Amino acid sequence: MASDQLHRVALYWAPQPERAMWRAGCQWLGRDAATGERTTQPDIRGIAKEVFEALTADPRRYGWHATLKPPFRLREGIGLKDVDAAVQTLAGQFKAAAIPALRVEALGNFLALRPQDTPVAANALAAACVQALQPLSRPLSAEDLQRRRRAALTPHQNALLQRWGYPWVFDEFRFHCSLTGPLDRLDAASREALKQAAGHLFNKLPPEPLNSIAVYIEPTPGADFQLHRHWGLST
Repeated sequence: MASDQLHRVALYWAPQPERAMWRAGCQWLGRDAATGERTTQPDIRGIAKEVFEALTADPRRYGWHATLKPPFRLREGIGLKDVDAAVQTLAGQFKAAAIPALRVEALGNFLALRPQDTPVAANALAAACVQALQPLSRPLSAEDLQRRRRAALTPHQNALLQRWGYPWVFDEFRFHCSLTGPLDRLDAASREALKQAAGHLFNKLPPEPLNSIAVYIEPTPGADFQLHRHWGLST
C-alpha cells in the first residue's frame, strides 16, 4: 500500500485478540479494531447509553491500545511495507517484558488504564519507536502544528512537537490505555459511576505482557483505525 493510499500509521501496544484484556477493552469502547465489528458496550447505572457511547467515541475510533508512537503520515514514496520492515527490525532488538499491573485512574480530564509502577520497558520501547520511525514520517503541516498547540504546550513540549511531531514523547510520555474522551460535562457522581464500572471490568484482569509492537492504520482521513499486525519482540 503506497503512502498516497494510506492516511496515517500508528505504533501501539495492544493485547493479542485472544487475551481477556483485549476483549474487555473492545467491549468497553464498543468496537474491535482487529475485526472492525461493533461490540455491545456495558450498561452503566446512572449513565444513558447514548451518553456513554459519546464519551467513548474518540478512543473507539483509535482502537483499544496504549500509544508507543502516535499516528503519523508517511513520507512520499514510503508505504506500509517499509513500516513493517522497520518495525520488524526494531521489535527484534527488544526483549519481551512484563507491564506493571494496570488500574483505572483519572488522567487529566479523562479515564485511562495506568500502570501502578513505572513501566520501564514500555517507556524505552516507546522512545525507540518514536526515534526509529521518524525517518518515515512526513513533517507536520502548519495546520497540524497550530492544532496541536491549542493544548497550551510548555516550551519543552513545543520543542518536542517540532522535532518529533508530537509533544508527549520521551520524558513527557505517559503509558496509558484511554477509556474515555474528556469528561468535563459529567458531574462528580457520574464520573465516579463511570470509574467504578471501568474498575469492575478491568482492575481484576491478569497482568499483561509487553511482547509485541502493534501496527495500526487509518486508511482514509477520519476513518476508524484498524489493527494491521503484531510484530513480536525477542524472547
